[in-house]
Amino acid sequence: MSHTATWGTVGPASPEPFLDGGTAVTAKLVEVVVPVYNEQHVLEGSVRRLHSYLAETFPYRFRITVADNASTDATWQVATALAAELREVHAVHLDLKGRGRALRQVWGESDADVVAYMDVDLSTGLEAFLPLVAPLLSGHSDLAIGSRLHRGSAVVRGPKREFISRTYNVLLRATMAAKFSDAQCGFKAARTGIVKALLAEVEDNAWFFDTELLLLAERSGLRIHEVPVDWVDDPDSRVDIVRTVIDDLRGMGRVARRSLSGAARLPVPPRVQQAKLPPGLPWQLASFAAVGTLSTLAYVLLYLGLRQLVPALVANALALGATAVANTAANRRFTFGVTGARDALRHQVEGGIAFLIGLALSSGAIAAVQLAVPDASHTAELGALVAANALATLVRFVLMRVWVFHPRRAARHRD
Repeated sequence: MSHTATWGTVGPASPEPFLDGGTAVTAKLVEVVVPVYNEQHVLEGSVRRLHSYLAETFPYRFRITVADNASTDATWQVATALAAELREVHAVHLDLKGRGRALRQVWGESDADVVAYMDVDLSTGLEAFLPLVAPLLSGHSDLAIGSRLHRGSAVVRGPKREFISRTYNVLLRATMAAKFSDAQCGFKAARTGIVKALLAEVEDNAWFFDTELLLLAERSGLRIHEVPVDWVDDPDSRVDIVRTVIDDLRGMGRVARRSLSGAARLPVPPRVQQAKLPPGLPWQLASFAAVGTLSTLAYVLLYLGLRQLVPALVANALALGATAVANTAANRRFTFGVTGARDALRHQVEGGIAFLIGLALSSGAIAAVQLAVPDASHTAELGALVAANALATLVRFVLMRVWVFHPRRAARHRD
């Protein structure tokens, strides 16, 4: 990856010692990375605000690094001007986009004790920054994240973003056994030695970078500290939510496959032990995938056959309904190990909720295709349906694992 860098005047090459009780010690250094892409309109104000806050209140040495992700506006010129003026501000230019790529570049080359990053809009209250990094500087924790879902947080954002955020983190907890509460808050920090060891195993260079880093850290038994934050949604945010969600779902699938194959062996300190997936999860994922593959094949055959006789929406509903019943029965028996007739009807009724979600998603896909391309072929319709059903499959697994076939619910029904 090619990149160029422009550095402001940072001061002495090595940290200056100071006296503490007559003993010379070296002050800790914290590097804050601000990834940006076409942010000329907000960059100067945000960096000056951040610099002023840290200079006045932060008790440790700090460096602010603006990481320009191949901006096409005047972002780089603003960044270099700030670096030339403010002693603690640096600027780095990358030729390729990607928040994860920027963090990988700067964190991987940092000489700081702790590295952090925050979004350029400073949506997260800066008063949470010292509580974020203090446990890392003391050695109490290895990574730290700001959480908008913590009970002590104060969050202002629209219902759509709230729903997406909570749904995403529920999926992480249900399918990946994640224990952290907020994967995508743009307010994170880590001990530099720890994060450098993890970076080699993180594949994503975009928005899933945060989640993948945290999942790998948890699997390695590292300590993740959570800090409640005040957070206000940026109305000017240009994040493509739909594309980000799709990329994150793909990333979750990739990490799950690596976890099941045991491919990721992380070069982390020997004091930690590899954390195990929840009991039964590897087998459940494999079995669910096998059942899902067979169900998809059956669905495709049924849909193509019925489509010769009835309209697309009717063919989809009939094919999806038939395969949903068979899918629930097969997962009941093989994936979750439930046998006998007890609660079979209840399981089918509750599994029907997942069917309705799949029906809504796939019907919406058909409507979108027919609206965009009125004369679309059956093959084009089928392609959209398969994509919609892939998302419905993930939702179905989460519902089955945390609700329909949850062991505690089965025990309550036996009692």
